[in-house]
Amino acid sequence: MSPWLVTLEALEPFRKPFARPAGDPRPLPYLDTPANSERGAIDIGLEVWLQTAKMAQAGHHGDCISRSNFADAAYWTMAQLVAHHTVNGCSLQPGDLLGSGTLSGPSPEQAGSLLELTVGGKQALTLSNGEQRTFLQDGDSIILRGFCERDGARRIGFGECRGTVLPAPAAKP
Repeated sequence: MSPWLVTLEALEPFRKPFARPAGDPRPLPYLDTPANSERGAIDIGLEVWLQTAKMAQAGHHGDCISRSNFADAAYWTMAQLVAHHTVNGCSLQPGDLLGSGTLSGPSPEQAGSLLELTVGGKQALTLSNGEQRTFLQDGDSIILRGFCERDGARRIGFGECRGTVLPAPAAKP
């Protein structure tokens, strides 16, 4: 089983209250239950790492370019995402995957994408080896990591998700 498959029971010690950002409208009643407000958020640490081809060749594991938390960055709880998905009759089945979208925290260093970190490519991100990026280049790898940890609870890692930008295939004559 992949480390990304974690039961809700295992996440129970990491549940916390969920609240909408100040000034946002309240969700419709079917999305706004007392249980969701009391324990709908999940304290999941999130990291985004960037490893350039040059870093990989040098044995460098890359730089952590963003840290945020699912509880602070998610606009909807997991229960609300499932409700959104199924309220119109969609047949959600075991094994189906739901995406949360980009999870950016409230401060600039908690941006969930390179586009946000570089202000749309206007401000280069300088990496520890001196390389700069405004956009990903061939050979760059993005590594996403998620984990739950808290004093008195066992750390739960979700493993990593890694993708590397490959060069475009040569055009056929």
